[in-house]
Amino acid sequence: MIRFLTVKNIINIIAEIGLETCFIHLTQLLQQEFSRWQSFEKMPRIASHFPYGVIELMPIHDEQFYAYKYVNGHPTNPQRGQLTVIAMGMLAEVSTGYPLLISEMTLLTALRTAATAALASQYLARSNARSLLIIGTGSQAEFLVLALKAVLNIQVVYFFDIDQRALEKFARNLMGYQIELRLCNDVKKIIKKVDIIVTATAKKGQTLILENSWLVPGLHINGIGGDCPGKTELDPAILRRAKVVVEYLQQSKCEGEIQQLDEYSCVELWEIITGKKTGRESNDEVTVFDSVGFALEDYTVLKYFYNLSKEMGIGEEIDLIPKVDDSRNLFSLLCTRHPKFHN
Repeated sequence: MIRFLTVKNIINIIAEIGLETCFIHLTQLLQQEFSRWQSFEKMPRIASHFPYGVIELMPIHDEQFYAYKYVNGHPTNPQRGQLTVIAMGMLAEVSTGYPLLISEMTLLTALRTAATAALASQYLARSNARSLLIIGTGSQAEFLVLALKAVLNIQVVYFFDIDQRALEKFARNLMGYQIELRLCNDVKKIIKKVDIIVTATAKKGQTLILENSWLVPGLHINGIGGDCPGKTELDPAILRRAKVVVEYLQQSKCEGEIQQLDEYSCVELWEIITGKKTGRESNDEVTVFDSVGFALEDYTVLKYFYNLSKEMGIGEEIDLIPKVDDSRNLFSLLCTRHPKFHN
């Protein structure tokens, strides 16, 4: 039997432990998993591109577990009342190849993306960072803000979007979370007031939403927007000026902000976490976390919710693996389970 987690199951688990606790624990677990980077067999995600979006498979494994995620990115879906990103994932035992968990991963992807941004910000933002500007208030925005609040104690959030409905739902959803929300009409004027900038747009193609000339010393930028080849948000001059941190260089070169550069001078996140490389070196340094999402993050969140679901008794057991008395006699299932197969 395989444990199966539905959207409702995930919501019930989060409600049980609390969203803030979930972000704090998930950030800690991501730190632990990134610190053993060399234990994982890694590869860039397998992407199939279409005129209307992308469908990807994201596999990874260590000596104990194999995990993969199916995920899409279709920016025009909201025009049809559908989500831009949906995902499903699986966790399996390496020693037998047997699946342990099948789970929804649309919510889990939002959680792990936000927690990874919070983890990177611990190393790259100024230690006294308390304010941020988020550009793009779509499906990922609230998760990002609440993860950064939980981990860094962010208190003031400026928010900007060209979609009025997105602005309104963002403000409505974050009411009651003890965050000072300030609507922003001019990104350039607000930048000097914040410690962190988060970019979270989904539009494909090269869109310049942050210019190098606007930046002030000491900023940290989390570039989180949905990524693919040809999709960028930042002025390339920012990347040449800043310390740039990526998850997995081989993948980021194809899909991240750094695809705009001919030469890469980047640090991978695991190198900073393990102390091999240095994070922020001064209060005036400009830093960028060029995040595209990586399978290690999916591995971590799947394992976390698998363990929580067992502890809480939440989730279903589904019959997807045949049980036979003789492992060489698979055909016996037909003979014993349905009268039409009886002689």
